[in-house]
Amino acid sequence: MLSSHPELFVISAPSGAGKSTLIKKILSDNEDFDLSISATTRMPRVGEENGVHYHFISEQEFVSLIDEDAFVEHAQVHNHRYGTLKSHIQNKLEEGKNIILDIDVQGFKQIKSSGVKNISIFILPPSFSELVERLQRRKSDSKEAIERRLENAKKEVAFYDQYDFVIINDDVTRAYNALKEVIFSKKLNTDVNLIEKILLDMLS
Repeated sequence: MLSSHPELFVISAPSGAGKSTLIKKILSDNEDFDLSISATTRMPRVGEENGVHYHFISEQEFVSLIDEDAFVEHAQVHNHRYGTLKSHIQNKLEEGKNIILDIDVQGFKQIKSSGVKNISIFILPPSFSELVERLQRRKSDSKEAIERRLENAKKEVAFYDQYDFVIINDDVTRAYNALKEVIFSKKLNTDVNLIEKILLDMLS
């Protein structure tokens, strides 16, 4: 059962593990959930709206907010800054919304260090070969980009045990049911041996 108090759920996964699909299903099935919106210094793309897709702010404003300790996490990616504002999370929680924060491992480590209360979930692919196939099926990345994502995946999965829960996405329906169990019951029967097997496969 979901807590009577709105909560922050932090979800991480290597690229290709199916995290976005699972998050979209939770958001579409539950109107009291919102996806956290990041602040960024990059310019809006066609069709993007301020406060809907991102909070678009200037470089100077972003730096000032860092100095004010206004972010729970922030990073620089491809010459632009991205970050999650404490005020954004707090406002959503006060509105009665549960927040899902889709974040990478580096961002999670910052959140964990900040002491902000959250429930953290790591999504694992069933194997390294399956992850390769999923990334190739996208047909949206170059061979070099895929190789880079796979190298990053190896680094990210090494931190799986820092999270409260680990879900293996070998089947979307099964993984979604596991995600719902975590969110609504705060429990999950985890196959530790299978996780260790996947980790050995990913890191070999």
